[in-house]
Amino acid sequence: MMFWYGQNRPFWEVAAMWIAVVAFWAVVVWAVYALVATLVRRGRRPAREEDLLAALDQRLARGEIDAEHYERVSNVLSPHKASARRARLVGRGKAA
Repeated sequence: MMFWYGQNRPFWEVAAMWIAVVAFWAVVVWAVYALVATLVRRGRRPAREEDLLAALDQRLARGEIDAEHYERVSNVLSPHKASARRARLVGRGKAA
């Protein structure tokens, strides 16, 4: 039988073939995951500093946080605007 000649492959060749098959499918699964994750993330926009500060202002107005906590968080979000916010709070009578 001419077609069956040389089909007794060593173990390492079979093992290499299986490793290559598993690696191929792992790359395919990873590529699909990366594509889906990118498409899902593209729909969301990152939070802007103004949005975060507006939410912080609303929490302060509802009384969920106190002025000290407001100052700490607003300094972390935007340290260069802290003095303007402090002046605005003092003008509204929210902070001493």
